[in-house]
Amino acid sequence: MRPYGLLCILCLLLYAPGFAAIPPVDRDEARFAQATRQMMETGDFVRIRFQDEARNKKPIGIYWLQAAAVTALSSPASAAIWPYRLPSALAAAAAVLLTLGFGTRLFDSRRAGFVAAVLTASALGVVVEAHLAKTDAALLAAVVVGQGALGLVYIAVRTGRRVGWSLPVSFWIAEAAAILLKGPPGPVIALLTAICLSIADRDIGWLRGLRPLAGILVLAAIVSPWLIAVQSATAGHFISDSLAHDLLPKLVGAQESHGAPPGYHLAIVVASFWPGSLFLVPAVTWGWRNRSSSDRRFLLAWLVPGWLLFELVPTKLPHYVLPLYPALALLAGGALAEGFGKRFTGPAWLADGVIRVVWSVITIALAAALFALPLWFGGTVPLVGIVAAAAMLGLMLLLLARTSTPMRTAGLVAALSAAFVLPAALAVAPKLDYLWPSRSAAAMVARHPPRPGEVVLSVGYSEPSLVFLLGTATRTVTAEPADDHLAGAGLALVNEREAPEFLQSLARHGLTARALDRAEGLDYSAGSGKLVLTLYRLERV
Repeated sequence: MRPYGLLCILCLLLYAPGFAAIPPVDRDEARFAQATRQMMETGDFVRIRFQDEARNKKPIGIYWLQAAAVTALSSPASAAIWPYRLPSALAAAAAVLLTLGFGTRLFDSRRAGFVAAVLTASALGVVVEAHLAKTDAALLAAVVVGQGALGLVYIAVRTGRRVGWSLPVSFWIAEAAAILLKGPPGPVIALLTAICLSIADRDIGWLRGLRPLAGILVLAAIVSPWLIAVQSATAGHFISDSLAHDLLPKLVGAQESHGAPPGYHLAIVVASFWPGSLFLVPAVTWGWRNRSSSDRRFLLAWLVPGWLLFELVPTKLPHYVLPLYPALALLAGGALAEGFGKRFTGPAWLADGVIRVVWSVITIALAAALFALPLWFGGTVPLVGIVAAAAMLGLMLLLLARTSTPMRTAGLVAALSAAFVLPAALAVAPKLDYLWPSRSAAAMVARHPPRPGEVVLSVGYSEPSLVFLLGTATRTVTAEPADDHLAGAGLALVNEREAPEFLQSLARHGLTARALDRAEGLDYSAGSGKLVLTLYRLERV
């Protein structure tokens, strides 16, 4: 049990810092959290809404998990974001522990599984998602369960061993969970893996080990009740809206300006899988050279087709390939455990050299950010940032030398990740007030609270984080609000760019405004640069 205990400590070190101190992040996290809050406020746990707007995009799974966490540890009246983030952190930790368990059985080597689990836990993309109240960390855990069961069934059949019911049942429950969390991505990864293996082996008979007929019934029994309920509650609009406004636009074009050409995920993986990305070339080379082995063939079938699919989808975000990270980590763990990859020749040598240079630049940039960002936005440099940056550079040099044993390498990777995450999440990110305009706006409202029964208007600034921090009743309006929008309004947060028009429109409604407070920030999610918000009290002339 010692490896599991060490991994739990590592996950606690990486995922707990900043958990409560970092404000809700726009836009996805704040939308998920606010929709969950409204479920608890209304008692409607079938339909998903953000204020008055139906969110017929993602399934219900993460909302139920968040609602359970908030019910157990907080209340919907609280503006604390951390209970909504708890399912993500626990799911990320579960994915790490499952990677250890699967890797140990896959390679029959606890050392390889442990190294892979450390690489998964430490990956920057996983750390980020563990801190966000959205679907991706939970999906990662579901995929590891499903792919782990799929891989063990495949290897058991290939080696002539009997497959019991526990693995197929685990597989189909995991696929059902993945569907309830995010829809198609989980099952699509499993399907691509199975197709790739069947083509490579010229054999589909191994799929009988999954008990497909019984499994599909299990999956349908889990997914159908909510799907039927939500279709009925939304007059049949949920599936059509989800396909028309979320899934299909991502498949045929760049949704919400998140387009990128093929190769995007490959280009950023050195950063998103950092610091384990230093071992990308050893991982892939080791897997490809030993592709006739069942374990490596399975991992390549998990990694390669899924990666190609995400590269071909026009809409791209860094977290899309998160469910493929455990496969990459397991390949790297296996390579390191065998001492593979300290020396290369030919194209592999060139690719490894390029990765090492890019990885070094990213490490230096992250180290520099620990003191450059506070200096840029706040004018001061925390001592902890300087110390952590120096530690990161020292650990970088030790890892680049590649003279360590596999377990020591895993320790260095974990230490490097922690050297960045701890100061970044504890001392840097929470204190960058300029990056969190919604928090500054909420602080202004707290200093000048509305009278009982009054609501707050937000003019020209409609980020979901503001709604979450101020409450569901917050109204986001244009510079010329209608009479019904002004009814009951006592305070108005006004974007400086909209202020002249808004103040003129108030006069036409027989209202006047008195400035109470002012805050500046960066409207990072809208990409509109500097944001100046002024808090006004509205009064009748």
